[in-house]
Amino acid sequence: MSNTIEQAVEARLVAAAPRMQTIPATLHYDQGDPFAVRMSFPAPATLEGVEVYWTFARELLCQGMEQAVGDGDVRVRPYGFDRTVVEFHAPEGTAIVHIRTGELRRFLHRSLTLVPTGDEHLHVDLDQDLADLMRDAC
Repeated sequence: MSNTIEQAVEARLVAAAPRMQTIPATLHYDQGDPFAVRMSFPAPATLEGVEVYWTFARELLCQGMEQAVGDGDVRVRPYGFDRTVVEFHAPEGTAIVHIRTGELRRFLHRSLTLVPTGDEHLHVDLDQDLADLMRDAC
């Protein structure tokens, strides 16, 4: 069984214009970082012209499909019957995307099968993480 999950999703970029542009995005989950989800956007879909990654709590995504959550760089909230809004806040500006809630549920189900809620601590190697921090400090 693989310890990582990747799933492509269709994101609709909410812009100043009334039309929403569809952009590809990929959700990533790694058992080695069990509390986090990473969402990536390919270079053509970003202002910088390079692939962009946002990493945030898996719990934020789970809760955000039901109610508005987050007060930092990433915020998630339901939108209508079948969409979830994810907002990414950076000094350069804010990007807001709509994602089909069904796609998010499918991804989260797969991640929760790999590492159930409450079992994340069983997949964290604190000794290795501490060794990495100490090595980087030297």
